[in-house]
Amino acid sequence: MRFTKAKTKREAVVKVLEEFNRRRRMAELVRYSGTFSDSFPTNEEIEATDATRDRKLYGRARR
Repeated sequence: MRFTKAKTKREAVVKVLEEFNRRRRMAELVRYSGTFSDSFPTNEEIEATDATRDRKLYGRARR
């Protein structure tokens, strides 16, 4: 209770659990850091991906 500045035991436990969950989520984000591209795809790249997907799904490009 002293470290959390909580007034009740329940409040202290809730604060500790919230902090634990926050740290766990941050650790999960850190694990994935650097695995994503820093740039957004261009419109042409998105269109090409859509066309490829459409050919696989429908056997032809969508118009």
